[in-house]
Amino acid sequence: MIKALARVTLLALFLPLLLNANYILKNNLLNPEAEKFVQKIAEELHDKTGISGYLVATNEHFPARFNLVAYSKKYEDNISKPYVIFLFAPFALITEKSQQRGRVAIIPSSQKVASMLNKSDIMDATIDVIAGMDKNKIEDKHAIGVAQGFSEMADQIAKAKGVELKNTIKETRQGLWVVKGLVLFGSALVFWLFLLRPIYLRIKNGKEK
Repeated sequence: MIKALARVTLLALFLPLLLNANYILKNNLLNPEAEKFVQKIAEELHDKTGISGYLVATNEHFPARFNLVAYSKKYEDNISKPYVIFLFAPFALITEKSQQRGRVAIIPSSQKVASMLNKSDIMDATIDVIAGMDKNKIEDKHAIGVAQGFSEMADQIAKAKGVELKNTIKETRQGLWVVKGLVLFGSALVFWLFLLRPIYLRIKNGKEK
């Protein structure tokens, strides 16, 4: 009886930790390499900052003006605070009139976490790749867009906490090999990621100053 009680107690203590070990809450879109990459970033982010970064990548066709924040509440029982959810829904309808699809939501658990994030830059990092006019398969764009956006989000939190992450995508030769490991893609996408986009961001940031 005592042994059984001890086992139940240990299970109650460690089950939340086991559940929280997986930072991929839902994935209907990404290939295994991209999923592992995001998981690795999330693990490092939590280890160094204490903030959990979760991913929801869904192929659901949400209607226009669908409340993604309310939708994210369904996962709250399986996640730990403080957190931020990166929700990627490329088939969500933006407006009925345009019939355009594709939404990204960054959902922090508190205002304190929100203050560490520049949602516009995270969304830009995600959508820039997907919206690019090239011959790459949409599945590949999804993988790279999410990896780059999640990486940007993690780096912003790390910077706010005064630490540096080693597993995020950097604008270096090492970063290039990381992206190549996610999918096989054309030279146009590489050109954008590591040449045009950095130049664009420097110009953009310069104007904002």
